[in-house]
Amino acid sequence: MKKHLKNGIIKIKNYMDFFLSDSEILILEKSLLYLKMSELRTICLKLGIPNKEQKAKLIQKIVFYVKTEKVSLSPKMPEISKAKKSQSYPLEPKIYILYGRYKNDYATRDFLKKLVGNHFHFTAFGIDWINECWMEGKPPTYQEFAVFWQNEYERRKIKKAPAKKEWAYINFVQDYIKEYPEANRKKIMNAWKEEREKQLQYVKKTLQEYLSGITW
Repeated sequence: MKKHLKNGIIKIKNYMDFFLSDSEILILEKSLLYLKMSELRTICLKLGIPNKEQKAKLIQKIVFYVKTEKVSLSPKMPEISKAKKSQSYPLEPKIYILYGRYKNDYATRDFLKKLVGNHFHFTAFGIDWINECWMEGKPPTYQEFAVFWQNEYERRKIKKAPAKKEWAYINFVQDYIKEYPEANRKKIMNAWKEEREKQLQYVKKTLQEYLSGITW
């Protein structure tokens, strides 16, 4: 297989020679979950993939490139979901939450506590919902977000949601404690570091074998 570098980006001259089986792709995807954001962004940079994304999306883009040698472009944020620079957006119930102006800061948290209650805290499910609304071109108001958050909070008290697959550390620790319930924190941390290093080395080996030119 012939490979070359062009403008610092790895290319494959003969794509027909580049192949990973479906099972190898799944293993690679699972291993990528263990990488840090800085490591994933480095891979994306080497492959010419935009790297200003969340962890799950970066992994999707890397896997897509490995499978197709094509860059998966992110959908554009609808203009209606974006804040206008010349306009102010005070923290009020009927004000829309807009991309470019919303912040997970103390002021926003304290305001949302007034709408929801003192039990409010920033959560991944809340941020995910806001992002989904933005991408659909339907930005929510703070009041709408408060209602959603409270309903989801109550639902999760009844049925706990599983950790996202990209939360590799949390998933690893949960599985490790199930298998070794007597393990102390030091043993768990050592086991995590060992597993993360093993997965990192697998990613390096796989990408260096199929995409020569990647350096770490």
